[in-house]
Amino acid sequence: MTKVDVNVVQENDFTLIKVDGELDASSSVELDTVLQKHIDDGNKKFLIDCVGLTYISSAGIGVFTSRLDDVQLKNISLVLFNVAENIKSVFEILGVDQFLNLATNKEEAIQTL
Repeated sequence: MTKVDVNVVQENDFTLIKVDGELDASSSVELDTVLQKHIDDGNKKFLIDCVGLTYISSAGIGVFTSRLDDVQLKNISLVLFNVAENIKSVFEILGVDQFLNLATNKEEAIQTL
């Protein structure tokens, strides 16, 4: 079983979620649960820090793509930043980068919000 750490910090007017480790079928449930809780709490702005994310499977990508309806219907901003090249290329190959907001760093991510 793989390990992922999901840490949440409320900063200014956005929720910062830091993901460390591997997002696969078993570990992506934790991130999905955290995202759902904060969406249910009425949070509208999310920054996902992927600096420690070392691997993502289709289930991990599914966490983000399954939230696209919520993002559009509830007017939620979701920006991923510090995404490693190997993970960014997976997003590009699958075309997911067309739907997700990807930023280089935190400052750029905040501007994208």
